[in-house]
Amino acid sequence: MTSTKDQSEIENEIETFIALPDEQIEVISNALEDDKHHIVIEQISGLSSPDIAELIEKISSDKRDKIIQLYSDNVPPDVFPEIDENIRKEILESMPVQRVSALINELDSDDALDLVLNLEKPFRKDVIKNLSAKTRLTLEEGLNFPEDSAGRLMQREFVAIPQFWTVGKTVDYLRAASKELPDEFFDIFVITPTYHVVGEVPLSRLVKSKRDKKVENLVLDDLHIRPATMDQEELTHIFRREDISSAPVVDEDKRIIGVITMDNIIDVIDEEAQEDIMRLAGVEQSDLYSAVFSTTFMRFKWLSVNLITAILASIVISLFDATIEQMVAIAVLMPIVASMGGNAGTQALTIAVRALATKELSKTNSLRLIWKETIVGTLNGFAFALIIGIISALWFDNQILGAVIASAMIINMIVAGLFGASIPIILNKIGSDPAISSTVFLTTVTDVIGFFAFLGLAALFLI
Repeated sequence: MTSTKDQSEIENEIETFIALPDEQIEVISNALEDDKHHIVIEQISGLSSPDIAELIEKISSDKRDKIIQLYSDNVPPDVFPEIDENIRKEILESMPVQRVSALINELDSDDALDLVLNLEKPFRKDVIKNLSAKTRLTLEEGLNFPEDSAGRLMQREFVAIPQFWTVGKTVDYLRAASKELPDEFFDIFVITPTYHVVGEVPLSRLVKSKRDKKVENLVLDDLHIRPATMDQEELTHIFRREDISSAPVVDEDKRIIGVITMDNIIDVIDEEAQEDIMRLAGVEQSDLYSAVFSTTFMRFKWLSVNLITAILASIVISLFDATIEQMVAIAVLMPIVASMGGNAGTQALTIAVRALATKELSKTNSLRLIWKETIVGTLNGFAFALIIGIISALWFDNQILGAVIASAMIINMIVAGLFGASIPIILNKIGSDPAISSTVFLTTVTDVIGFFAFLGLAALFLI
């Protein structure tokens, strides 16, 4: 049985694994400030690459520069792909071109391409010039593929063998050529002399087979070949749906040119999920480390759209200014109707956006979702109408006022469910990203309908 102390230690180890402890960051930060080189070297040497990347992101820019300039030997090349792209761009462009080229030469092709992508074009051009011929050719090829495509994402290091080889010959080859092979791989691709893939063999299946068995007899029933032009988001759906660990990528002539692995897909899933969440709020994924003015400008654009929608809601309110003037209680209760509608609509909207992103929603079930969310909105509308109706009637000693706000609540909650589910679907159908603009449209609808319903009913029955 695990003791309390042991359990506490386990929890601390898990927490340390998830994120670099603030205490350790503070120790390194203080050592950098006091030029205690032995402490800095000792601390950094014990960190993994993701930990070093996290350290670089969290410390101040002057201490960050110190680490890059004075302790570069303790910062392995595979740290840089882990660093936030805004900080990474700043670091790399402050370094000599030859040094950047040297560290890129040490990386896998997919990580190397990721590093050069967001560099300024003149600097990127100089970096590529100083690369080895093999790496330079690989990156130039990758840059020619569409953005967010399999060609940009794939790793160019893979294991491919002729179809006539046996298990024994393949194993001997893997051992002899270990230095030339990828650090990690899950599948071996069986190819023709023209580099066309004819089969995939999981590594586990290979090592469990007898040496004299032909590799082509071990291939999987299905091929998971994907074109280099395929969008990376489509790839994530295929990996999730087919439960595969890697997939060969082919060019226009169907020849293998790379491989997509599960770690590539995890990065894409994480990136796409964060992007959708951020867009729902009108912010950029990299806001945390981007410059103040660029962040301000990006948010200003969406806030200006929100201002326009707020003005529209204010215009609706102004139509009933006489009603509001005659009864202060209406002004007090107005925000409740709009707020409840907005929150209920956001719940439906979130479900719809997620379902669209994961391809769970299509023509066959979109109406079903809209209908379900409308019913949910209706039921919640009646439930909260009863609550707010009673509270308002008792609060202001006016039963008609309670009935008016209850009726407005039902109307706006129904509208919230209906439009919360349908707006993302409509935007997706016309080719617009529902994660970007759905919230703005939904807020406008729930505010306008909520205010109009409440003030309109109040004008009819209270004044």
